[in-house]
Amino acid sequence: MADDTREETKTAASVPPKKNAKGVILDKDGKPCRTCNTLSQFRSGTKSISHLPSSSSFPTKSPSSTPSTDDCPPDVELLGRSSWTLLHSITATYPVAPSPTQQSDAKTFMSLFGKLYPCWVCAEDFQDFMARNRVRTESRQAFGEWMCEAHNEVNRKLGKREFDCSRWEERWRTGWRDGRCD
Repeated sequence: MADDTREETKTAASVPPKKNAKGVILDKDGKPCRTCNTLSQFRSGTKSISHLPSSSSFPTKSPSSTPSTDDCPPDVELLGRSSWTLLHSITATYPVAPSPTQQSDAKTFMSLFGKLYPCWVCAEDFQDFMARNRVRTESRQAFGEWMCEAHNEVNRKLGKREFDCSRWEERWRTGWRDGRCD
């Protein structure tokens, strides 16, 4: 049964994400995927949709308030930042010498996280990374370094700078040595 799941994942992962003419990633149902695009990309991909609810369906704000997207579903950027914060925080609080059960739980969590992540393109990329790079859960240090490597893989794909993985614990657990986190 596990082999069947891997087959499905590889098949889905081999299909490039569908994009509309404006470069907006589409969900598997063919509609713009809110969690796979930035808010501006999502909005540009949904401008032509005429079946949006009327404004009376939405909570109202006083006329003097400035419109905000703080209470809107997350876009790919907010979702990514929040997810990495959670994942790195998990590794930072992971036991120094985890039991076999804790190791198994961490591996199971990572596998499920990769399958349930809201952006399907990101989820398939993460599953592919885990297939090539076994989740290392034998210690806090190993898990933290593995997570940093996974994050750097995404940073490379997005054209962002890589993080020095020798400093993962300072960034996510102890705080910077210059005292700014104290």
